[in-house]
Amino acid sequence: MNNKTIPFLKVSGSHREIGRQIGEAMRTEVAHSVNNARKLLTDAYDILQLDWDGALIQARKYLPFAEERYPQYVEELRGISEGAGVNFYDLVMVNSMEAVTTDALHLTKCTSFAVNQDRTANGKVLIAHNEDWVPEDEGDIYVIQARPDHEAPFLAMSYGGLLPNIGLNAHGIAQCCDSVYPTDSRIGIPRVIASRAVLAAQTPGDAIRRTLVSKRAAGYNHLIVHESGELYSVEVSAKRFAILYGENGQIVHTNHFLDKDMRAIESDSEELIATRVRYFRALRLLNATEQHTIKTLQQIQKDHINYPDSICNHAEDGDPLDREKTITALTIDLTSRQIHAAWGNPCTSSFCTFQLDA
Repeated sequence: MNNKTIPFLKVSGSHREIGRQIGEAMRTEVAHSVNNARKLLTDAYDILQLDWDGALIQARKYLPFAEERYPQYVEELRGISEGAGVNFYDLVMVNSMEAVTTDALHLTKCTSFAVNQDRTANGKVLIAHNEDWVPEDEGDIYVIQARPDHEAPFLAMSYGGLLPNIGLNAHGIAQCCDSVYPTDSRIGIPRVIASRAVLAAQTPGDAIRRTLVSKRAAGYNHLIVHESGELYSVEVSAKRFAILYGENGQIVHTNHFLDKDMRAIESDSEELIATRVRYFRALRLLNATEQHTIKTLQQIQKDHINYPDSICNHAEDGDPLDREKTITALTIDLTSRQIHAAWGNPCTSSFCTFQLDA
């Protein structure tokens, strides 16, 4: 078993100060993630016909939209840049990667699911997420507890120079993000920045509205959970959205659209087979247990049906645009404001616990 402990940062202050503290603490990892992004574009040049200089030009087009709507999160990026000593526009590119590459990076293997107090043995609200990305970024994972000025404290996972967006906040809101592939993407607010804003939401409605911010470039599926047990999947594209509600105390989402109107704008829908297999597998495993615990959700996160393209994903080889793996698994106890995180594949790693301080 991998018993490595994920780095844990406690930061506070203005958004610029929070970013600077992250950059200083994770200087090596932030620089490493930028280099990984450069290499990814180099490896995929024959497919994308895009080099790093060209990508920076494209990424700058998204920045004014982000600065207009969410200047505080652009300030976090500036702080990370200053603290880590990396070029600010390189970080803009890292946080706009999906948009700039027009979603050619078909990372189709993230899995998210949740159960509320009707389906747990101890009356808690629990969420699970397997984060799949290129294996080079696995070493850049960290967990952050942040106390921004004038916003809710939050506990979240991130890696390298990405803004955090998967986690929970003190208002009892949790979010997991799964990539989806609409055909209506445009220049606008990068989806990473829009999803970062959800961590400041105070209510379920507020969280959903933040996923649907106007002038967005595209969107994720945002699995949004409230401590009351309300469960939502918000499927978002640049111009459309659908809100799916958790039935029977549970909800599952992977990387394809479930709403029929959203499916009408899905890119290469017939190629998204593994995501559908994972969706139905996770749904079956959730249904197989009436009263879940953190441990039963973690067992689902370790599942290897359809290996290597399984819930616990091991697909590291092949096409540079399709060789991602599970780089971290998160099991969230929203009721207790805790994140249990495994570094790398959960089948070979132990979970460690992080607590949002009162």
